[in-house]
Amino acid sequence: MAQTIATPGTLRAAPRGGRTKFLVGGLLIIAAIAYLIVTSTQNTAQYFYTVQEIKDRGSAVVGQNVRISGAVIGDSIQYDAGALELRFTVANVPADQKQIDAQGGLAAVLKAAVADPKAAHMDVLYVGVKPDLMKGEAQAIMDGRLDSSGLFHADTLLMKCPTRYEDAAPTQVAP
Repeated sequence: MAQTIATPGTLRAAPRGGRTKFLVGGLLIIAAIAYLIVTSTQNTAQYFYTVQEIKDRGSAVVGQNVRISGAVIGDSIQYDAGALELRFTVANVPADQKQIDAQGGLAAVLKAAVADPKAAHMDVLYVGVKPDLMKGEAQAIMDGRLDSSGLFHADTLLMKCPTRYEDAAPTQVAP
């Protein structure tokens, strides 16, 4: 049986380049993760415009993809089930949460916006299935384009109805 004996000159230390490669590789991975986080946050964090902001911008936003929020005016809702065409009008709702809270919350703001004849209005056309929450005083958040006649063509439609959940808040939660 052969036996190997280590002598002082036969063992070599690992080259220092291995540790450097490890550090460079780790830094590249961290940089890639940071880049992905920043770009995905920028892509998903989308600001929405109010109806009044779109009206103020005028023809500058015609044909551009934008996100708009407004209060649905109940009497304006028209749905053609055969063509899957939903038409309705939205009224301006403030975008500032402090202003919404000062006016009594989102439900109160939506109700006031629908009742205010001076509030800015915008007609909307959405092709698709009518959402279950589509009703008067609901908040509509829409992605789409404004045409030159002022009609907003919604590609996506998200409905929020705060009055549906008003009574569901736990009693121990106080504002």
